[in-house]
Amino acid sequence: YTLSLHDALPIFDFFMTEPSSVDPFSLAAQLGSRDLPPVHQWNPEFCGDMDLRIDRNGTWFYCNSPIGRHRLVKLLSAVIRRDNDGEYYLVTPVEKLRIRVDDVPFLAVELESEGQGQQQRLLFRTNVDEVVAADEDHPIRIVEDAGSGEPSPYLLIRDGLEALLSRPVFYRLVDLAVEHKQDGQTALGVWSCNVFFRLGFT
Repeated sequence: YTLSLHDALPIFDFFMTEPSSVDPFSLAAQLGSRDLPPVHQWNPEFCGDMDLRIDRNGTWFYCNSPIGRHRLVKLLSAVIRRDNDGEYYLVTPVEKLRIRVDDVPFLAVELESEGQGQQQRLLFRTNVDEVVAADEDHPIRIVEDAGSGEPSPYLLIRDGLEALLSRPVFYRLVDLAVEHKQDGQTALGVWSCNVFFRLGFT
């Protein structure tokens, strides 16, 4: 059956955390500040589909209408999980609801850089206010469209959930790019936390 958002909200609202008191102007201060429930430890029965969709721009829709409440979107994003079947679910200890995701569930909307060279750290904020640093556990990857060759940049946020980098964030990333010898070729990419992420070849 299809569970309504109204029926699910009391369950999700239980896991909504209060706003953090960290400095809102510094991504570094917000890194790791959001407490998330342990959705991968929960194994409830599949309860059906929810008429909820996330489009490629990170906009959430319920019954084809955009969800305008940012707090609600943050609430729902805290319990999203991608399972081995490649499907996305909203999960609580007692409910597992399948949702539709056009591309990936998050959008990276802000980029902040610290330091220089290999020690540089790149911090990203998503549209649901999660902040992560690009590193070995949170890699950046580029996928090129087979037809147009246009790149789509992604950042791993957590547990198989990625964010598409918004166009302004990607342009900022390209501005930070440097050349580096990789696999016998001169690659163009960025350093973050001593890891080189290739954006392309020169």
